[in-house]
Amino acid sequence: MKYKILYQGAFPLVQINLEPGETIKAESDAMVAMSTAIDVEGKMDGGLLGGLTRMIAGESFFFQTLTARRGAGEVLLAPSIPGDVVDVELDGSYGLNVQKDGFLAGSAALQVSTKMQNLSQGLFSGEGFFVVKVSGKGIVFINSYGGIHIINLEPGQEYVVDNSHLVAWPDYMHYTIEKASSGWISTFTSGEVAVCRFRGPGPVIIQTRNPRGFGSWIRRFIPSSK
Repeated sequence: MKYKILYQGAFPLVQINLEPGETIKAESDAMVAMSTAIDVEGKMDGGLLGGLTRMIAGESFFFQTLTARRGAGEVLLAPSIPGDVVDVELDGSYGLNVQKDGFLAGSAALQVSTKMQNLSQGLFSGEGFFVVKVSGKGIVFINSYGGIHIINLEPGQEYVVDNSHLVAWPDYMHYTIEKASSGWISTFTSGEVAVCRFRGPGPVIIQTRNPRGFGSWIRRFIPSSK
């Protein structure tokens, strides 16, 4: 599988070239255009339970599978929200935890499931009790809201990330959810309620914009029904 990420920034396209018989999986409705050699199908990856847990996590029940059945072909994929796309190559030695709506597409051999967080992480992380976990060997494409920035932490180095800006992180990294300030009054008045404290080594992928913050800003301009 060969690919390019085109127009990186706010409105990228992922151009993927498949050899005859090759397949990729993508989030439902990710396909923008494709060669006539490609067939697209909806599949319930992981069975009924896998589909249901993905729905609980905020993902689609079905995946798109795109297969080059009549020779080599090209597929163009894009996320539904404005923001960048980054490619991550997994070697099978670790999994990648991804925010809700962050998985765009990946190699057919990858397993895309859900991971349940503990009580404090689920209540305060902003991601709910489930996050998406991608594991296996292959390329995974992750999309964000806004631009993507990667923070590479050295062994023992700690870094604090606002939970609404978190996109993806390796499952071997240690992290905790905590309040942003030492006191609850400062925490709420600062506008930063919960943050994630990561400890290296490892990369943390963050997004430059906050979808919840944008939603609050938009609501100011929606006329009241009263």
